[in-house]
Amino acid sequence: MQFSESWLRTLVDPKMTSDELSHLLTMSGLEVEDVEPVAPPFSNVVVASVVEVAKHPNADRLNVCQVDAGTGTLLNIVCGAPNVRPGLKVACAMAGAKLPPGEDGKPFEIKVGKLRGVESQGMLCSARELKLSEEGGGLLELSEDAPIGQNFRDYYQLNDLKFTIKLTPNKADCLSVLGVAREVSALTGAPLKAPTYKTVEVTTQEKLPVKVSAPDLCGRFSGRVIRGLNARAETPEWMKRRLERSGQRPISALVDISNYVMLELGRPSHVFDLDKIHGGLDVRWGRQGESLKLLNGSTVDVDGWVGVIADDECIESLAGIMGGDSTAVSLDTRNIYLEAAFWWPQAIQGRARRYNFSTDAAHRFERGVDYATTVDHLERITALIVEICGDTDTVVGPVDDHVVNLPQRKPVSMRTARAVKVIGVPLSDAQIADIFTRLGLAFTQEPGLFSVTPPSYRFDIEIEEDLIEEVARVYGFENIPALPPVAPNMMRIAPENTRSLFAIRRLLADFDYQEVVNFSFVEEAWEADFSGNTNPIRLLNPIASQMSVMRTSLVASLVANVRYNLNRKLNRVRLFEVGAVFLRDESVQDGPLSVAGYAQPKRVAAIAYGPAVEEQWGQAHRNVDYFDVKADLEALFAPKTLRFVKTEHPALHPGRSAKVLLDGQEIGVIGELHPRWQQKYDLPLAPVVFEVDAQALQARDIPVYQEISKFPAVTRDIAVVVKQSVRAQELIDTFVAERQANAACAIMQAIVLFDEYRGKGLENDEKSLAFRFTLQDTQTTLQDEKVDAAMAAFIASVEKKHGARLRA
Repeated sequence: MQFSESWLRTLVDPKMTSDELSHLLTMSGLEVEDVEPVAPPFSNVVVASVVEVAKHPNADRLNVCQVDAGTGTLLNIVCGAPNVRPGLKVACAMAGAKLPPGEDGKPFEIKVGKLRGVESQGMLCSARELKLSEEGGGLLELSEDAPIGQNFRDYYQLNDLKFTIKLTPNKADCLSVLGVAREVSALTGAPLKAPTYKTVEVTTQEKLPVKVSAPDLCGRFSGRVIRGLNARAETPEWMKRRLERSGQRPISALVDISNYVMLELGRPSHVFDLDKIHGGLDVRWGRQGESLKLLNGSTVDVDGWVGVIADDECIESLAGIMGGDSTAVSLDTRNIYLEAAFWWPQAIQGRARRYNFSTDAAHRFERGVDYATTVDHLERITALIVEICGDTDTVVGPVDDHVVNLPQRKPVSMRTARAVKVIGVPLSDAQIADIFTRLGLAFTQEPGLFSVTPPSYRFDIEIEEDLIEEVARVYGFENIPALPPVAPNMMRIAPENTRSLFAIRRLLADFDYQEVVNFSFVEEAWEADFSGNTNPIRLLNPIASQMSVMRTSLVASLVANVRYNLNRKLNRVRLFEVGAVFLRDESVQDGPLSVAGYAQPKRVAAIAYGPAVEEQWGQAHRNVDYFDVKADLEALFAPKTLRFVKTEHPALHPGRSAKVLLDGQEIGVIGELHPRWQQKYDLPLAPVVFEVDAQALQARDIPVYQEISKFPAVTRDIAVVVKQSVRAQELIDTFVAERQANAACAIMQAIVLFDEYRGKGLENDEKSLAFRFTLQDTQTTLQDEKVDAAMAAFIASVEKKHGARLRA
């Protein structure tokens, strides 16, 4: 929203400087984004009149002008502008004037000099030379009543500022100069001087037949017929200036008046060429197969989602967005149909963006425009049109007002105690009543309770918090004290048997993983692919169509991260994420950090793709595999011992995945990505991923003192042959159980699987597993007899339980 300060001060003139006014608006929620002069500085430029024009004796394209600049004597000025003529009022730069800088950045100073042998005592200026616009085809023509000799800056009101306000979507009532003036009046107490006009006398009873077929599109449609206008009339200079300083380009009188009232009152309207309308108008939803050529020259297809104004033959306008080319007014227009309507915001929202453009009308209507003042605003536009474009045979028809479906303004209640609690200031009922009165909000009052009926131009007041916001704005955000919170301050030391998520992040970073932070909402297809979840938790209002459900796993987002990096030529990716997942759980109750019916546990997940290490001379190239990531996961949990049991998971390779067990409880999964998803998501290699419960990872055992043996350890290797269906973990579990049950085996300190063999010398259904035992006693040096007895017991236990035999 852009406007000039002088225009605003015609409606409300608080006793404050421009800077103070800018600060006031910003602190009330109307952020002033920019304040800039309407014209660059220049001096000694006055209003002058061209008295006489003669051809230059030595140049065909130059004229020698006698100019009255109010000095008492005529100035001799050489000018080459094509529109110079006797009687023209112009801006004249006197000798010694300094004009705005040119391309070199230096001010341009006017001096008395000779042009092709003729003395020139000044310069007649164009709008471009004064940096008022880009129009440089001729002199800037002033109105005939411009006073000769007056300082041009004062005459043209160039000592003015342009305010640019960045409005939040809820403040549609301030998308006009009147709306901003209402705010300033409420904030400062300065009287509001709303624009005044005289109702134009109705001189004909002619009406255009209008039918509103879609009450859910248009709630009110007002219009009138005006005949006998002069569309070639010149737009007044004051109106042109206000339009230009509001970012609008003057086009023609009829269009300019419509745009002016939109900026002044916030009311978009439309002017139809009456002679181009076939029959009457029908306000309805579009139909499949219809199209319309717009004022901007583009042709768009419409359907039942887009509202239109149609006549008996074709569509004439996109409702609330833009008019059609076929009924556009031109300089030859004599008869018009003037329309002002209330369009339901829900019926306009998103329609302009569908066609990849935006209009001032759609910007306002999709936020809400006053539905109670269509007739008043129509009278304001009519008065300006008749004043500027009226002719001797101009006739004005009555206002044809169709009220079909207006919003119901339900009172909104606000508790004083609630406002005090939210704002943090001890406000009284009297202070709040004064604020509502200044804002023009009608209300009824009980002790500690207000019931406010929103005005017809306020679409942002629906709940109690909206009223509290209004109280805070007018009270002044800067008047709310910045007090530190008053609460018991105590350090909460984390239990010794837990570690923070920050420590876990540091560990993963040490393992060469980089942290990512992904959205908690994902694509619905990801949930089906990576979690087998066909009934995900859906968002009521997703920020994008591809982010419509809540995730139940972190794996999908990590795969997407890998894909993103591969598309940018990175061939080695190691990432991790710590975040919440969202699961249906009827046992969860509402609480400070919980929502009934939904569990939100935290998970830690990591993914590795590509080479195991960066390319180097010290190690041969190989791609990361399951065991690399398994080692990282075990190191993450150390000194706790994890167990890995073969499993099936929707996201993982059926033969290269395992569930992770800790103390017999399943805490996560690990494995290669399923080949199906590797192919679907265009991954040349299979990444390895794990996902575990963060709470299990945070828990740790308190260190317990154990004696360190002074005596040397003994290592023994054995290879046992078992059926291929026997898992290595089962043998390890048997060895550990034997150690706990047999005192002779208590000297075992560690056991490691270091080899697996299949092939020659073994049956097809057999495999050989080689284990290394570390044996040590804390009291004495081990003798061979004791070691042999322990190893014999270990071998006997697996022979008995798994049918194992020593490999020869």
